Order: sequence, then structure tokens, then C-alpha cells
Amino acid sequence: MNTFSNYTLKNTVLKNRLVMPPMCMYSSDETGKANQFHYTHYVTRAIGGVGFIIMESTGVTKNGRTTDNDLGIWDDTHIDGLKAIVDGVKENGTKIALQLNHAGRKYTGVSGDILAPSEIAFDEKSSLPKELTKEQIKDIIFSFKSAALRADKAGFDAIEIHAAHGYLIHQFLSPLSNKRKDEYGGTVENRARFLNEVLEAVKEVWPKEKPILLRVSAYDYKDGGITLEDMIETINLVKEQIDMVHVSTGGLIPASIDVYPGYQINFSDEIRNTCNIPTIAVGLITDINMAEEIISNKRADLVAIGRELLRNPYFPLSEAKRKNISISYPEQYKGAFN
Repeated sequence: MNTFSNYTLKNTVLKNRLVMPPMCMYSSDETGKANQFHYTHYVTRAIGGVGFIIMESTGVTKNGRTTDNDLGIWDDTHIDGLKAIVDGVKENGTKIALQLNHAGRKYTGVSGDILAPSEIAFDEKSSLPKELTKEQIKDIIFSFKSAALRADKAGFDAIEIHAAHGYLIHQFLSPLSNKRKDEYGGTVENRARFLNEVLEAVKEVWPKEKPILLRVSAYDYKDGGITLEDMIETINLVKEQIDMVHVSTGGLIPASIDVYPGYQINFSDEIRNTCNIPTIAVGLITDINMAEEIISNKRADLVAIGRELLRNPYFPLSEAKRKNISISYPEQYKGAFN
């Protein structure tokens, strides 16, 4: 079964194609530091056999988080807590990445100003953000660069730049939230400039042998927003700076979305095979047969299992047992799977 075969991305060899995607736990505090919950949460999934963990959205600045209970990586004091998680995950044979993010106008805390490409609120209940100056844009780019350096010091195998779900980079990419008249607004190329500059800065400090992933929302679900064609153009503009695209949709604005198992897979398929770049598929995938179909038909290279891994941390082990697939079970749990 292809789902349980190895996969290599640069120097990173995954033991299977199953990914735990970033899911915010809102379990830190104003310090942004990782704690015992985070350690237990992630190491348990590594013991459970998932091949690749991408840790939750982690703020590159204090006001770049979604809430004041999200993880942070804006300071060197964050490194030790994250490194403990990395070490625990790796000890159990799983590779791990950190998702770097700035929430932009979706920040809901009290640790700084709410910033965005333009003065447009997320919805009528949300605070009006301040439009970023060019100097502030440079500062945030430097924050991503510094965060990448800290992520490497913590030992992460890869990083993921969050350009999806309505957060700051997505806000720059979408014409619904970016009405700027300078070089950061207007055409697809201009709207992708901020992303491109973030990637350029990150690559200056991130080891060449380690992968850089990009999380995108390929569709805004509203007229005048990002279309799949726009996202393909954007990825073609930056694909020389990244190694894999993690394909999602939505999140920029409140929208009515027809959600069903695998509802985002076609977007991954199109991006993978049009842009000629590896992808991660995600979107209510709860069944190993569904994952196998996606991988075997080359609609994605990896498959992210989110909610199911929250319900069952041992999903990969259980599915391998159910399908009679020979894998290496943790020594302590072999009695349950023999």
C-alpha cells in the first residue's frame, strides 16, 4: 500500500505518507511558550505512527498569533520548549516541521496592534486593522527570517510558511483584502511580492538540505477573490523557493462552503500536476482507502489527517493492522498488534 511507503523530500525521509497537519491547540499563554500539553500531544501522535507532523501555527511576532494562547517563536526563550517536542517526536521515528505564521487582521489578542495590507476588517464584528507601512512590512519579513533561524536551532526537519486561511500572507495574496496601490497590490505578481520576500529572507538562514513547505488557500469562495488559476500563477512565481505545497481553501472571509469528505483534493491535484510540484492533500480525509486513492492516482504526494488523529492518535498503527500491512510497531505496544 503506497500510503505506508517511504517518501523523501530533500534530506528528509518519511516512514509513511500520513501527515498530522497544523491544528491550533490554544494551550499556551501570553508568553507563547510550549508546555507539557504540547509535548504530550505531539509525541503521542509520533508514537501512534504518523510519518510527518507539522506543528500548529506559531507566531513570528507577539501580535502575529491568532490569539494570545497560541505558540510563539519571536524570542530565543521559545527554542528550548520547542526543541523538547522535536526531540521527543524524532525519538519515535517521526519527522517534524514548524508552521510559521503572522495572523494579520485575524489577531484577536491584546499584545499589539492589528495589522493588515489594507484597512479592511475580517467581518463586521472584527476590529479594523491598521494598514501596514513599508517599514512594518520589512520588520515582519525580518521576523519570519529570525523565526526560521530559531526553528533550525530547535532541530525541526522542515518549516511551513502559512499563506492560507485568511492570515497575513493570504491577506496580501487576495484582492478581497489587499487594495494597496503600491508594489504590494494590484496584479497577482504584486500581491505575491510579500510572500516572495518572506521566502527569500527565510532561505538566507534555513539550511539548504531541509525542506520549505508552503500552505495555501487555493480558492476564496467569493467572486473577486483568489481563484485556482490565480493560485497556480502565484505558485509558479515562487515555486523555485519552496519544496512542497500544502493545499487548502477558504478562511479569508466568512463564506458558505460545501464541505464533504475530500472536498479540497481536486485543488491539490491541479496544483501538483499543473505546477509540477509535490503537494499535501487535506480536507476531511478519515479513511485509509481514501488516502490510498489520492496517493496512488498522483493527486498528492502526502495526505494530511487532522480530526481523525485528534480522535485516534494511533490511527496509522490501527489502519496498518486492519489492512494487514507489515510495519514496525512500537516495542511497548506490539502486544496489541500481533
